[in-house]
Parts: sequence; C-alpha cells; structure tokens
Amino acid sequence: MTRIVTIANQKGGVGKTTTTVNIAAALAQSGNKVLVIDLDPQGNASTALGVDHHEGVPSIYEVLSGERTLAEVIQPCPDVPNLTTAPATIDLAGAEIELVSQVAREYRLSRAVEAHLEHVLRTTGEQVDYVLMDCPPSLGLLTLNGLVAAREVLLPIQCEYYALEGLSQLLRTVEMVTTHLNPKLQVSAILLTMYDGRTRLASQVADEVRLHFGTKVLETVIPRNVRISEAPSYAQSVLTYDPSSPGALTYQEAAAQFAAIDPQHNPQT
Repeated sequence: MTRIVTIANQKGGVGKTTTTVNIAAALAQSGNKVLVIDLDPQGNASTALGVDHHEGVPSIYEVLSGERTLAEVIQPCPDVPNLTTAPATIDLAGAEIELVSQVAREYRLSRAVEAHLEHVLRTTGEQVDYVLMDCPPSLGLLTLNGLVAAREVLLPIQCEYYALEGLSQLLRTVEMVTTHLNPKLQVSAILLTMYDGRTRLASQVADEVRLHFGTKVLETVIPRNVRISEAPSYAQSVLTYDPSSPGALTYQEAAAQFAAIDPQHNPQT
C-alpha cells in the first residue's frame, strides 16, 4: 500500500521542507517511487528539488481548484530518479480564501491523490510507494487538506524550547481530523531537527520529546549542518549536493528508520 504522509508543524523554521525533500530523496535513492506535493505557497520544496514553479506553471493550485489532475502538474526531479513533484506557485496563496466557499473543501486533495494513485496503477501496473506532502507553517485549509489526504503524519520538531509550545495545538488538530474527517490518520513518526549537541537545552528538549512520545521518535537526530542550509540555493537536496556530509548521512538514516515503520501496527496517537 502507498504510504501517504503529511509533514506538518504550524511553527515555521522547524525543518518541515528540509525534512520533506531530504527524506523523499533518500527514499527515492533506495529505489522507491516517491511523489512530493508542495502545499506551501512559498514553494520552497519545489525550489529544493529543482522543479520549475514560476507563476503560470501548472501546479497544485489547479489541482485543488479542480482545473487539472495531479498527473497534469507533476514534474520529475532532475537529480533524483524515481522522485517527482507537484509544485506550488504563488497562486496557491489565494487558495485558502477561494476554498472556504467550496463544497467538500477539506477533501479536494484527498480525492486528487486517490485518483492519481489509481491512474498510475492502471496505466503502468506499478504503484507509487510514498506520497510526501509539505504543508505551510499554519493550520489553515491547505494543511487541513494535507491531513485529510494523508494516512500518516511525520512531525519535525526543532530542538529548542519554543518548538514544544505549539506541539499540543498541532496534536489536538490531528486528533480533531482523525475524529471528524479522516479516521485513518495517525502520527507515525517524530523527527528531532536542528540539534546542537553543544547546548544543554537541545539535549533537554530531545529527552523530553522521547519521554513523552517514546518509540514514535526516530532514533536519528538531524544536526545543525551548513550543507543542509546551502543545498536549496543550488536547487538540490543535501543528498545530491554533498552526499558525505553529516546532514546527508543522518537524513539517509532517518529515512531508513521511517521506511521500517509499519503504520498498520503503529499504535494510534
């Protein structure tokens, strides 16, 4: 079964986009067919994967508005075989307002994803192994569409105090979506990012998250690493920009640990 995963956290700067593109690249390099859906109007995931997303390019906006199918907007990632992207353009910024008055607005993306997976299976005889959705740093309609379309949530948490403050709100939102809109949804994994081993605070935050969430927290911690920050400016993931860097190696480890999770036997959150 295709694993459909939303990477979400309403706090900005915790590594959502970085985690999305690098986990996706690592999974694709391992031979999986991976689709990244960029739901952030800033289009940072599209940039990092080297995909064209200037104004006028067919994008996820047209999918949400019902003008196009996912197959019509998906582009291949130039550096990583098996990795494709549904880009975001600035048009997506208006989607939150436009969707408010639409019927079944929370299910737009879910229906598009399910239709696309069926289309791929029917036309190629193969399935997409992973769909990863990069959400904006808010709990608006775009993120809600991502949560309703997904079966799993991968939650990146920055190893700083402020990152913990919004966590309970996000978990309440996931619980609300599970109760009312998508009973299949669960938090399957938590990834600690931007870890600075020189600070006591980072260790304390990591310990607190592990204490509270136990085995849901991936063993690998993503360190602060300049190569991770540099890679998007070259329109690449860190795995293709500098494969031997600590950032690339830890994302490969985290992706392997995430791939090993069996979501059907993962306790509900």
